[in-house]
This record gives sequence, structure tokens and C-alpha cells, in this order.
Amino acid sequence: MRERTPGEATPRDDAIRLLARREYARAELAERLAAKGHAAAEVEACLDALAEAGLQSDARFAESFLRSRLARGQGPVKIRLELERRGVEREVVATAFAEQEAGGATDWFALAAETLARRFSGPGDSPRERARRERFLAGRGFDFDQVRHALAHAWDEV
Repeated sequence: MRERTPGEATPRDDAIRLLARREYARAELAERLAAKGHAAAEVEACLDALAEAGLQSDARFAESFLRSRLARGQGPVKIRLELERRGVEREVVATAFAEQEAGGATDWFALAAETLARRFSGPGDSPRERARRERFLAGRGFDFDQVRHALAHAWDEV
């Protein structure tokens, strides 16, 4: 460990400052701390201590991230990829999805239909317009079956 000058932030100080604003995945937090010039060994020790104290949790980050992306109308494919890109392990991602779906609040087919109906006023008159709607949903992270369901039911009367 190197000597710190008075007033220089420790990895823990910087991590706490970041975590006060929002949840971070461990890998994401490690990148941020390394970018601030902290040594890799210090960062790892700090992250271990934060996780042990319950201040940083990949599971909590995944749940929070999943809820925020659901509110934006994003599909499961995009959410999974984004979580994995942020360094969250697949098992943690799978657990977060399982817990969300077990709660019964997530119906991907209904979310796809709702997202499509919010963006477009109807199914489209031409094949080109229908393809545009399909691309919109695929870009949002919905799979083929969810896209087909949404195109068939997005404008049904409730």
C-alpha cells in the first residue's frame, strides 16, 4: 500500500461517494475506481469489504437495473445483454429475472404490446410499416414470439 497525501481520497471514499448516487455492479465500480488512479489490489480489497458489509451487491444492482429497464419498456434480451456487459454474472442475472417473473408482475408479451401501442397508433398498412414496428420491438430487446404477439394484440380493446 502506498502512502496517501492528506486529503487524498481512499478507494473506499470514492466507492461510497459513487454508491450514494446509485447502485453499481462490482465490475463497473472497479473500473471507476481504477480510472481514479487507485491500485488494483486496493480496489479489490475495498470491493470485498463493501460487499461483505452489504454496501455493494451485484444481485441488488441487477434487481434495480431490471426494474428500471422494465419501466422504460425494454425487453428481456436487451436487459440480459446490458447486465452481462456491465460485468454481472449470468447466474445473478438469471436469479434476478426469476425473482421478477415469480412476483407475477412481469408479462413480457403484455409489455411488448404496451410498448408498441405507446409508440405507434396502429399496425401499419404496408409490409414496410409492419417491418418498422418489428424492428422497433426487436431493438427494444423483445424476442420473436413477443414481437409477433405484440403486433397481433397491441391495439386490442381492453
